[in-house]
Parts: sequence; C-alpha cells; structure tokens
Amino acid sequence: MLSSWKVCCGRIPQRWVLAVMGCFGIANSYIMRTCLSVAITEMVATTGTSNDTSLDETCSASESTSSSSSTSGTYEWSEYTQGIILSSFFWGYAVAQLPGGIIVARFGGKHPVGIGLFVTGVLTLLTPIVVEKFDAEGLIVLRVLMGLSGGVIYTSISFLIGKWAPPNERSKIGNLIMSGAILGTIVGNALSGVLIEASTIGWPIVFYFFGALSVLWFCTWTLLCYNQPETHPFITDKEREYLEGTMKDLNTGNHREKERIPWRHILTSLPFWAVTAGNVSHDWGYYVMMTNLPKYMSSVLKFSIQSNGLLSALPYVAMWITSNISSWIADWLIKAGKISRTNVRKVLASIGGPGTGLFLIGASYAGCNRIVVVTLLVLGMGVMGNLYPGVLVNHVDLSPNHAGTLMGTLNTISALTGIAAPYAVGVLTPNQFLSEWRIVFWITFAVFFVVALVFDIWGDGEVQPWNDLDFVKRKRKEVEVDQPERGEKTSSS
Repeated sequence: MLSSWKVCCGRIPQRWVLAVMGCFGIANSYIMRTCLSVAITEMVATTGTSNDTSLDETCSASESTSSSSSTSGTYEWSEYTQGIILSSFFWGYAVAQLPGGIIVARFGGKHPVGIGLFVTGVLTLLTPIVVEKFDAEGLIVLRVLMGLSGGVIYTSISFLIGKWAPPNERSKIGNLIMSGAILGTIVGNALSGVLIEASTIGWPIVFYFFGALSVLWFCTWTLLCYNQPETHPFITDKEREYLEGTMKDLNTGNHREKERIPWRHILTSLPFWAVTAGNVSHDWGYYVMMTNLPKYMSSVLKFSIQSNGLLSALPYVAMWITSNISSWIADWLIKAGKISRTNVRKVLASIGGPGTGLFLIGASYAGCNRIVVVTLLVLGMGVMGNLYPGVLVNHVDLSPNHAGTLMGTLNTISALTGIAAPYAVGVLTPNQFLSEWRIVFWITFAVFFVVALVFDIWGDGEVQPWNDLDFVKRKRKEVEVDQPERGEKTSSS
C-alpha cells in the first residue's frame, strides 16, 4: 500500500501538497467564520426604512438591487447584539493562541490543526439547532467554542511552513497557505448567498454544508500531510535531500533535544513587535470587512441576499489574485538578488496597508453610486493582498524554528482586533448610515498608516540570532563564564 502511494503521489512535491491542503484548511476555517456574516442578514428581523434618503443615511432600494429593505428573519437582535455575536468567535480564538503554541511545540502541527478544524466543523453543523433552542446567547457560546477549537490553526500552519518551506520558496508557499483565508472569505460570501437563495430551509443550509465540508477536509488532511519531511512516508529521496540541504543552515533538521524558547529575546525584539503590529493592522482591516461587508451591502446599499453574497466576494477575489502575484514577484526579486528580503517585505507592507485605507475612504464618499462603491472596495481589498507576502509570512523569516511560537504570541494580540472590530462597527453604526461607516473607514486608514511607519522603521526580513535552537544554552554558558571572571576580578582588587 505504502509503495503504491509513493509511486502514485511521490512525483508530486509533497511540500506543495501540504501547501494546497493547508490553503484549503485555512479556507475552511474562514468559510465557517464568514458564512455567519451573510446568514445573519437573513436571520435578523428588520423593518423597512423610508426611501427619503441622503448621503448621511442609507441608499434607496432599486429594481436592480432589492425590492425591499426588509428581510424574513425571525430574531430581533440589535446592531449592538449582532456586533457581540460576530466578535464572540474571537474571544475563544484569542485565549487559545498561547496554549495552542505550546501544544504545537510539543506535538507538531499536523494533528492540532486537523482536530481543531474537525471540532469547528462539528460545531458549525450544530449551529441551527443551538440558535433555535437558545437564541443569541446560545450562538455566542457556540462561537466562543469555535474560536477555542480554531485558535491552534495558525500556530500549527506556521510550524509546518517552518519545516517545509525553503527560504527561496517561502513567499510562494507561505502565501499560498495563508491566502486560504482570502479563498475562504470568497467562498463563504459568494456561496452562502446562493445556497440561502436556492434552499428551501433558508439560512441553516450554509452551516450544514460548510460544516460537512470541514469534516471531509479533515479526513483528507490526515491521510496526506505530515509534520516534517523526514517522517513523511512517501516523499521522494530527492525532495527530502533538497529540503534538508536548503534548510540546513536554519537548524531545522533532526534536532532531538527539547527546544528552549528564548522568550526574553523574542519579547525584546523590535522586528518581532513590528511584525506583530503589521498583523494587527491587517486583521483590523480584514475583520472590519469580513464580518461587516455583507451587512454594508445589505443595510446600506440594499443589495439582495444573492447579489450581496456575490458582490461581497469580489473584493476578496482581487485580494487573492494580488497576493499570489506579489508573492511570486517577491520571491523572484529576493532570489535574483535585486532587492533584500527585508526591503521586499517593507515595500509590500507600505503599499498594502495605506493603499487599502485610501480606497475604503473613497468608497465611503462615493455615497450610493453602487458601481463606484463596489469598484473602490474591490480595488482596496486587492491592494491589501500585498500584505500577505509582505507581513503575514514575516514571522517565519525571523525564526523558522520558533515560527509556531511567534505566531501563537502575535496572534494572541492581533486576535483582539477580531473582538474589537465587529464590536466597534456595531457601536459606531447603530443606524447603518453612510456617515457612520465613513468614521469606521477613517479609523481603518489611520491604523494602516501608523503601522506601516512602524514596520518600515523596525521591520526585518532576516533570520534573528535567537532562532538558533542552541541560543538559550549558549547564552547561559556565556553568563556562567562571565560571572566567575567578574568574581575573580573583584577578589583580586
């Protein structure tokens, strides 16, 4: 059986099999987060509003968009309550990051990410039942549990990238995996509206469909993917030798001793805090849009549920295309020696963040011109795709050996934006007026601009000294040697 698998699948580079499966895994995670953002527009009962609108209110419905501003939902949840519901996933998600990093450091990345997504899938399948029985309170608790089970995903994936992605392929492989978030948002938005429109049972269909999809992914992942090249049963000798050779200098090979994490050096590292800030800005912008763009399309622009889902997906299509193109360009520039890895990361971060903010502000001032608004949102999120090869893989640059730990630490901080962003939007847009949304987009631009400056000053794309697995041991020996010498000097004086 094993020999058959090796003949069949060995010709395919296994690092790319892992990259594709990792992409689909993160996509599943984001689909299960995103589908609620679309479904909630059908779950909540809303009342019609007057067509007497202005740029400071909402747009009037039209035949090309929606014939009514009301939905058939049955749950009377205020904008504040909806903000709490949409942010509740991240309460559990933030808490799970550091424990997730510890679990991954001990057991590797394969099983934590697999089990985490399997549990999330089961909880997604249970969503309609829980909402029916326990209303908003039950949904909040369920989403917290989903956050806890999904909190280990990025630390696991970062561990696997550190083991499987050679330095000159890191932008491509890392971006392919991380861009699963964009792919999941695309599918979650586009397909949710179509499923709801076509199904006789309405919004529950999205949770049944996507929950089952995650369970199916788990079975495939368990069969095909492994923690590291040396333990993979059907990797070719050629690929194993290539990975061992290219990553030898990074000390990521067969290290059997227990890894000691240099916490003091990590937490006092300016490049680490720069990439943490970069992740915070990305997550703020991404979660503002991911959790609330369907509501903006529905409540402000008055698109129908099917048009809402499809149009909400378009910005992420542009984002996914941009992230993949820019990642290949980044690796080519680095490999050809045309620009340093550090400067590549900084240039892409400078384009991706502030550029997105400017387009979002432009969309808020375009008012009810639906074509212009959608175009600006697509361009803005497309520009944001540069942050993936610019910022989101940068922690692996700093320390391939401790990539999972770094991701667990910085994701604990950046995950707080997942709590803050939907909550802030709920508080700032109680009436879903354009003037209220304009404030949200200005805040988003300010976050992007300030963080881009921070990353340009303190960001780094090179391996840090504390990446060495023997770094802590060596530093302790230096201290032990230094202390007796000081003692001898004191006694002689």
